[in-house]
Amino acid sequence: MEVLPVDPQSGPVIEAPDGLVQLPEASPSPQAGDISFVRLIGTSTGVKLVMDTSVQIFNPFLAIMAAGLGTSVVVMGSLVSLRSIMGLCAPLFGARADRVGYRRTIRLTLLLAAAGMFMVGLSPNIWVAAIGMGVMGLGTGSFVPMLHSYLGSKLPYARRARGMGIVEYSWALTGIVGLSLMGWLIAATTWRVPLLLLGVLLVIAAWIFARMPAAPHPARPAADPAALRVGWLGQTRAYLHVGPAARSTYGAIVGGAFNYFAAMSMMIIYGAWFGDAFGLGAAALGTVALVFGLFDLVASVAVSLFTDRLGKRNSVMLGLAIALVGYLILPWLTFALVPAVLGVAFARTGFEFAVVSNFPLMSEQAPAHRGKVMAMGAAMGLLFATASGFTSPWIYTHVGIQGVIWLAAAATACSLLILFFFVRERAGMPEELSA
Repeated sequence: MEVLPVDPQSGPVIEAPDGLVQLPEASPSPQAGDISFVRLIGTSTGVKLVMDTSVQIFNPFLAIMAAGLGTSVVVMGSLVSLRSIMGLCAPLFGARADRVGYRRTIRLTLLLAAAGMFMVGLSPNIWVAAIGMGVMGLGTGSFVPMLHSYLGSKLPYARRARGMGIVEYSWALTGIVGLSLMGWLIAATTWRVPLLLLGVLLVIAAWIFARMPAAPHPARPAADPAALRVGWLGQTRAYLHVGPAARSTYGAIVGGAFNYFAAMSMMIIYGAWFGDAFGLGAAALGTVALVFGLFDLVASVAVSLFTDRLGKRNSVMLGLAIALVGYLILPWLTFALVPAVLGVAFARTGFEFAVVSNFPLMSEQAPAHRGKVMAMGAAMGLLFATASGFTSPWIYTHVGIQGVIWLAAAATACSLLILFFFVRERAGMPEELSA
């Protein structure tokens, strides 16, 4: 069985000849322990499945939840945007994780997401639901970058796409298992029951992660006391500093955000679109989510099999190209349900392949600032997702689905251009050059 040594998060890290992460013998710790690849990836995948279901449940059932709260799809989409905008706090969680540890911060994000789910599930009116969505956003917006930082600190770069790609099966399994079950549960009970169930599962996930070993990350230089006396502007500059790799790092962050904007523009509205155009209800929308999940799974499996071989940057651009082709042909597939579903699924496959390949690419842009970089990537993506929550429902209401499709295509083209001109793969560079 493959075993990954696990070490405290504050110590310096070296890589052994066999590619396993190790701590120098001079730095023993009672927290150190071993963890198998199966346990690391299996636990991470299961926990992320619960979180992904909690995030995606609002997409296919947006209209149903809006009706349950006595409001419109546009208002409910704004609440989803409120949840997304709370992801701008992710860099604060990333800085905290670099100080106190990825694992402890992961547990905090899971508990915040659970509290938000309970508030929305029990909400008597739209105002309580809005507060719950805000609290939920603090957890959902920060969980994924912290999990990826945790994994990035354990998996050698040459095999990082394999591990992260397997963990991202959870996104696909959300559609195959999670959302389809939620659709049937809503049809059998009410829209509130799945939210409460997910809240309970998130609490259990936090308990499970409390029993995972701590993870190492590269040692960071001590803060310069003089930098703390230059005011908020100087401290902001210091926070945003990621070393000589800044252009490539921020290119990967912004390019990923445009890709996320394109995908979320379609995800947040496809339930309302299929309901209006083809009369689909909750159970049928759950089945559509299952189909999308199968395509997402194909993309994630492809990442775990091929991205390490093709190169992370090349894989991201390949996925973006596939998504762009999908969006460009989709306007001619909206005449019937089956071609429309397949068209969206094809574009989602490209998105999923690109976004999962971008995680390991970002994780090695500035390893000493990994938690911060991954958190900034999540924050930028959620900022763009917030914008899509406002623009996509409005464009759908006033222009129609064709307008949403062309918006997604334009955003994907921007992402592809940014990756091509600004981003470089930085594997194998010395720490002082890559951080």
